[in-house]
Order: sequence, then C-alpha cells, then structure tokens
Amino acid sequence: MPDPEQRLIVLSGPSGVGKSTVVAELRRAHPDVWLSVSATTRAPRPGEVDGVQYHFVTDEEFDRLIADGELLEWARFAGNRYGTPRRPVEERLSSGLPVLLEIELQGARQIRETMPEALHVFLAPPSWEELVRRLTGRGTESEEVIRRRLEAAKVELASEKEFDTTLVNTSVQDVCAELLALITASEV
Repeated sequence: MPDPEQRLIVLSGPSGVGKSTVVAELRRAHPDVWLSVSATTRAPRPGEVDGVQYHFVTDEEFDRLIADGELLEWARFAGNRYGTPRRPVEERLSSGLPVLLEIELQGARQIRETMPEALHVFLAPPSWEELVRRLTGRGTESEEVIRRRLEAAKVELASEKEFDTTLVNTSVQDVCAELLALITASEV
C-alpha cells in the first residue's frame, strides 16, 4: 500500500491564476473530490460563505490555532494569514482517501518539508498579462492590495521549478480534467 502522504495533492500558484475557480469547477463536476477548507484572517469577499470557501477567523483565533498546533501549515499573504486545519486532513489521509489542498507558496513549502511524498501541482497563468488582467479585473481589492499581489506573483512564478508538475490555466475545464487525473492516479 502506498504511503498515505502520496494521496495529498497540493495545488498552488500565484494569486489571480484561478486556483479557486478551478477547484470550484472541479468540485461542481466531481463533488466526491475532498478539499480542505483553510482558515484565514482576511474578510470574506462578496458571496463567500464561512466554512465553505474559508473558515474566517480573527487574528486572536488564528494565534490560538498556531499555538495549539492545530494548523498543518500557515502563511502570511497580502497582509492576511491563511492556514490548513490539521485534524480533517489527517483523518481523511489516514482513511486512505485523497486530499486536495489549495494553498499559497509559503504553505506549499511547509507541506514539502513535513510531507515530502505529497504531489505538488503548480497552476500557471497563460501569460503575465493575463494574470494582471485577472487580478485587476476582480474589482474587490484596493490598488495597494493588487500591487502587493502582483509583487508576490512575480516571486511565486519563479518558484514553479519547485513543483512536481505544472498545469497552465488556459481553460478551466482542461485544467480540471488534468487535476482530476492526478487526483485519481493517487488513489489505490
């Protein structure tokens, strides 16, 4: 039987590349794919629901999660903190079922250290211009936040070589099919 950590699929890539869109479409088409829901200190965007897209927590609650060892990984990004609750992931992996994490680069690096058998998938934009268009087109963030996200994106794009495989997000449906193939390949 393969190591359960091989069932852990880590999806990462620059802000605005479409990670959330790809995961939402994948789960719509294949509701059996289990996605860990991250905790975050950022405010919900319009339409986001606590416990669905994220567990929205205060800075104090996030500090407690860290102190109590309840996060598998955590990172600071664009002025907020994000982290993966440990217990649901470990329970799912110990039952032999695949887990999908959609996390930022810092968190992906932490998972690489603690769970080296995880499959790391980098989601890349078709071009820098398209990434800029997606980030500025959201209309949900200030110019300062967009500037910080673009600066971070430059660093994140340079990290692509750290990942096991890259998927280019030219079509949400195509990327979903490729990601699903990677997830199902990890099953026994």
